[in-house]
Amino acid sequence: MAILRFRPEIWAASLLVALQKKLVFAQPGVVNRDYEGEISAAGDTVRITSVSDPTIGTYVPNVTAVAPEELSDFQRTMVIDQAKYFAFQVDDVDARQAKGNVLPTVMMRAAYKLADQADQYIAGLYTGVQTANFPSSAAAITFTAIGTTATEEFYNKVLVQLKVLLDQANVPTEGRYCIVPPWAHGMLLLSSLFSRQDGSGADAAGRNGLVGRAAGFDILVSNNCQQISTDYVIQAGVDSALSFAEQINQVMAYRPEAKFADAVKGLYLYGGKLVRPDAIACARVTRPTGI
Repeated sequence: MAILRFRPEIWAASLLVALQKKLVFAQPGVVNRDYEGEISAAGDTVRITSVSDPTIGTYVPNVTAVAPEELSDFQRTMVIDQAKYFAFQVDDVDARQAKGNVLPTVMMRAAYKLADQADQYIAGLYTGVQTANFPSSAAAITFTAIGTTATEEFYNKVLVQLKVLLDQANVPTEGRYCIVPPWAHGMLLLSSLFSRQDGSGADAAGRNGLVGRAAGFDILVSNNCQQISTDYVIQAGVDSALSFAEQINQVMAYRPEAKFADAVKGLYLYGGKLVRPDAIACARVTRPTGI
């Protein structure tokens, strides 16, 4: 181990970059980081200030007296209430026997596990979505067993419905995403209406988990789509709806007193808030048999 050459600020930055490359629900393009600021401790509060929309009036030449209205403002808070840590050690004997430096590999695995925790947290914020942005029926959307009917069911029953809900809420069409579980991606692969990322020749360097486009959405795949009992929540929207803030607060290397080993521990702080409940639409769906 090269613990004597360990630089906390360098490793913290490297860990955060690696973490961000593995986020799906909490990545830019799905969430915004407009209020990210400096996070120094768990429990920090980020204040989000919004102003009311101006009133649009009808102007009649030589008649209308234009008087500016006073806009009202209000604040919401986003609390950095999530604190996760990792801590591991590598025995000196194991380090000697290992080929190469194992520290970077383990740190990347830590980044993956931290990203998974953050993604699950952001995915769970769907419960604040306005009622009008769920399909009218409270029952889950179901599909015919794969192989017994046309393969466009997921596109028609879910994606089109989510598109309509967002359209009705006046959500911008630019930058729309839809996050689906792997089995739903499998259904889309059977659809002629799905434009695959790997078959389109488009640049795949963009959103993490991006697999293609359909119904005006960038389609992203994640195992962290929330479940209600045995059903799955499909989330679609734009990044102005969710705000997210994160920071690798501390990374330090040390020698445990009772061990002949190098150890590393780190603290990851983050929080999120659904700031525009109208800019996300969700559908509850049941996985069909056969896929």
